[in-house]
Amino acid sequence: MELNDKIYIAGHRGMLGSAIMRCLKKAGFTNIIHRTSSELDLRNTQQVAAFFASEKPQFVFLAAAKVGGILANNTYRAEFIFDNLMIQNNVIHQSYVSGVQKLMFFGSSCIYPKLAPQPIKESALLTGLLEPTNEPYAIAKIAGIKMCEAYRDQYNCNYVSVMPTNLYGPNDNYHPEHSHVLPALIRRFHEAKINNAAAVIIWGTGQPLREFLYVDDLAEAALLVMQKYHEKPFLNIGYGADISIRDLAKVIAKVVGYEGEIKFDASKPDGTPRKLMDSSAMFNLGWKPSIHLEDGIALAYADFIQNRTTNITS
Repeated sequence: MELNDKIYIAGHRGMLGSAIMRCLKKAGFTNIIHRTSSELDLRNTQQVAAFFASEKPQFVFLAAAKVGGILANNTYRAEFIFDNLMIQNNVIHQSYVSGVQKLMFFGSSCIYPKLAPQPIKESALLTGLLEPTNEPYAIAKIAGIKMCEAYRDQYNCNYVSVMPTNLYGPNDNYHPEHSHVLPALIRRFHEAKINNAAAVIIWGTGQPLREFLYVDDLAEAALLVMQKYHEKPFLNIGYGADISIRDLAKVIAKVVGYEGEIKFDASKPDGTPRKLMDSSAMFNLGWKPSIHLEDGIALAYADFIQNRTTNITS
């Protein structure tokens, strides 16, 4: 990519898209285009076709998606599969129609089987059953990967896919029902602190292991892949180490300054027991994460304090 190439970020106001925007601007890219969802509904085929026909971007970061935690995924199963399939289908196909030079599709670590061997290699895709609570979302993401591969095979499109681990950072979603575990815990511990709550109750046993990557680290990796990687196999992008939900809760409580009791409700679902990705292929390209988990959580909490009135919808 040249610094004046026309780059479209789909989902520029989300946590991932806004991080890509910051990364590109920091690197000196000057011709970045975007649209809000009210300006361009990516689920609408006609609107997306008209946008690509008129704007003709050269590079596309497909970071737009309907996302959420266990509760949202399990509650709005139809919306998660429909919205994500429509967004992906429209953006990927219209990128082909309009002659986009390169597209990057962002998947999710939930594409892998629930009981995949750890750390999870890219080759584990479609080797077992998915985690039931987020199966519709995972199937949509798998379809996006396979669509990029199919357009590469049939039309010789330079489309690549990357699989980020669990992301957190500025512009995260702190909704009590729709957020992922780390931002949800930031909000809950903050509210418990200001309300002097004696205890915070967390879903599950606290035993599942999860991997977390600061979103600006992911954006740096994505830029490297867009510039240097042109192969068919998709790439995992992770932190390289995991942590139990119990220990994560302790770290967040420490950062927030909550000193009450932490309790776990074992009657609630844990989800996948462990989800650590093998990111060795990405590391071999020359990228490594730079933000330590506790430091990243402190940055995320500062962003939450500054922007919580806009990031929390209820």
